[in-house]
Amino acid sequence: MNLILSPPTYPKPSFPHFHSHDPQTKRTHFEFKLRSSKSPTTLQTSPAESATETQTGVIIIGGGLSGLAAANKLHSEKIPFVLLEASDGIGGRVRTDIVDGFILDRGFQIFITGYPEAQKVLDYESLDLQKFYSGAFVYYNNGFHTVADPVRHLFDALMSLSNPIGSVVDKLLIGLTRVKVLTRSDEDILTSNEVSIMDLLTKNGFSKSIIDRFFRPFFGGIFFDNELETSSRLFDFIFKCLALGDNTLPSKGISAIPEQLASKLPKKSIRLNSRVASVDFDGSENARPSVKLQNGEVFTSELGVIVAVEEPEAEKLLAGKIRARKKPGRSTVCLYFSADRAPVDKPVLFLNGSGKGIVNNMFFPTNVAKSYGPPGKTLVSVSVIGSFEEMSDESLTDEVVRELSEWFGDSVVRSWKHLRNYRIGFAQPDQKPPTNLLRDLKIGSSVYVCGDCWSSASFDGALSSGRRAAEAFLKDALVSV
Repeated sequence: MNLILSPPTYPKPSFPHFHSHDPQTKRTHFEFKLRSSKSPTTLQTSPAESATETQTGVIIIGGGLSGLAAANKLHSEKIPFVLLEASDGIGGRVRTDIVDGFILDRGFQIFITGYPEAQKVLDYESLDLQKFYSGAFVYYNNGFHTVADPVRHLFDALMSLSNPIGSVVDKLLIGLTRVKVLTRSDEDILTSNEVSIMDLLTKNGFSKSIIDRFFRPFFGGIFFDNELETSSRLFDFIFKCLALGDNTLPSKGISAIPEQLASKLPKKSIRLNSRVASVDFDGSENARPSVKLQNGEVFTSELGVIVAVEEPEAEKLLAGKIRARKKPGRSTVCLYFSADRAPVDKPVLFLNGSGKGIVNNMFFPTNVAKSYGPPGKTLVSVSVIGSFEEMSDESLTDEVVRELSEWFGDSVVRSWKHLRNYRIGFAQPDQKPPTNLLRDLKIGSSVYVCGDCWSSASFDGALSSGRRAAEAFLKDALVSV
């Protein structure tokens, strides 16, 4: 994808002063205002100044899923904008690298087709989504045991009723939980009374064995939270999405999702390698904030600013405007290996239900999508929960190899070639109760925020948050005309 790194030069827009209480007149005037601010304007500084000033309609800070979703909504309404991304590519935490012919997603990431917002904004067919087995293989007591979706794999589910991953009652309770979440609206789920996932499971009658052997590694892997302290709202929402859809990988890597969103935008609307140093407010009620880059360049907005960066960065840019959370973010390390062949050929997720070791889950991406590796090669993905700052990459890799040797055999695992480790210090916001997953995204005059920290910690939460921030801007913009 070719993204232009600097906006074109146009005459400075001039907005007339006009007021009306008629809604249609307001809309007409707003559209006129937008047409007059159609593209960014570069204002040259005096010789004594060191940087240029660029004027545009809306400034979006951050090119992750939320920023791209906001940009797509604005673009659909013909709102001029510029999107500023600090790194060398779009996607935020949803990025992919190519190493030795393998597709390496930056961290353990699975796309659930049941996400409601994603269904509205993404073209699933062009993503060429490849499905996982609807269930998991749980490592427990030196062997693997199947947990299967009874709707999609009835025979496997019946055969697994007597295995040690929970009792028959536990497995019936899983079916009952499925029915319950499918009868509730998303809004009801995201605003309902909440407890931790652990408290919810215990309250609903699940045994300690199925919590420790299945729910802890499965949902712990989704939320990077092996203590299951995350809000029950998130559990119910993801459980519903899993019931309605499949776990998948795009054939070209997880970055195909943000790339598809970016492909719908004007080529000159995205600026890479443009790290924002500050969002500056002059204190007046109706003034638009200006945005300053680390290189000294200044952007001014005629319409508003949408901040779509991860939580720690948002707290820095908007210090004093938003309340800093005391909850630390969730961390993870993802390790990749190459192999000549996989010990199992099913496209299945493996969970550590033993209660021992640091491996939480692993799978073979090339079993799901052959495109993830060169012909005749297997890709291995392993996830651990936490930062493991006290361990070097070498020590961490050695420990993972040692543990997985017990799973698949020493001769098999020690033949794998280590490719890369991804240490992700902020993989997700911590969303233990209390949460507010549908909060107001406006934080000041013409300033809006979005991201998974302002919604559910999921692909869907990021996408819906970006769209809602853009909609809030549009609503306020019409009111202020």
